[in-house]
Amino acid sequence: MRRHRVQCLLMGGQACVFYGAAEFSRDTDLAILASDENLDRLKAALAELQAETIAVPDFDLAHLLRGHAVHFRCRHPEAAGMRVDVMSSMRGVDPFPALWERRTTLETPDGTLCDLLSLPDLVQAKKTQRDKDWPMIRRLVEAHYFEFSGAPNEDQVRFWFRELRTPTLLIEAATRWPDEARQLSMTRPLLEHALTRDESSLESALSAEEQEERFRDKEYWLPLKKELEAMRRAR
Repeated sequence: MRRHRVQCLLMGGQACVFYGAAEFSRDTDLAILASDENLDRLKAALAELQAETIAVPDFDLAHLLRGHAVHFRCRHPEAAGMRVDVMSSMRGVDPFPALWERRTTLETPDGTLCDLLSLPDLVQAKKTQRDKDWPMIRRLVEAHYFEFSGAPNEDQVRFWFRELRTPTLLIEAATRWPDEARQLSMTRPLLEHALTRDESSLESALSAEEQEERFRDKEYWLPLKKELEAMRRAR
């Protein structure tokens, strides 16, 4: 992708590994800029990987703009069998140019540079109806908290109050930064339970918050699933 100058960001399970929340991942998930020029570069990269589309939809700009993922299987000997999934629009996630501005760039031991969704954007993208995503969100934010809680900046504290899903850590954070917790409780009311150290009510509120996000994701995907079913029948 870098060799062909594809504007893309690693997300999904492999991005979680980089952020310290290990997850077994069978595929490579990429957020991409949905433009004709960038898709031409992506096509060249996929051709080098000897990648073919699998399932539906077909590789088309319109499908990406609608919010569909396009799936590929690589046949190149050095990437045989690897699946690559690309998306350009996700529920609750900002448009790609904003994601690109906030990206994290890491260097692997062999010197390869890798652009990832920022951690807050990755957490937002993980808020789906899938069971496996919610424990991963919890681990991602926990890992970030344990890494930076010694001397955090304001943005990091606000991120924890928006996204922490561990009752004991939320209570600890509310004890350390009560003013920020009270301020953000206007948008995340369950922080009131953290401020009063009511762990039982906090756990219940976190569960309800998760269920609401799962419901929203199901509602979001209903029309897209119908489109996929129509594509399968047509094929």
